[in-house]
Amino acid sequence: MPPLGPVKRRELVAYLRQLGFDGPLRGGRHQFMQRGAVTVILPNPHSGDIDKSLLARLLRQAGIERSAWESLS
Repeated sequence: MPPLGPVKRRELVAYLRQLGFDGPLRGGRHQFMQRGAVTVILPNPHSGDIDKSLLARLLRQAGIERSAWESLS
């Protein structure tokens, strides 16, 4: 169960796939993932983890409830 906290980009992609998203797909400057009409823009790879505030914004953009995120394995 991933806590709502710092997460590696690779883990974020894996968790979004578990929730039914396809991708990552190539965009203009950023890659993105899609599930139906919902699109989530992924942050570019960098040396650090994705922090809690950015993760919360990405989950809100994806329409994912905190309880659904924390129930992933």
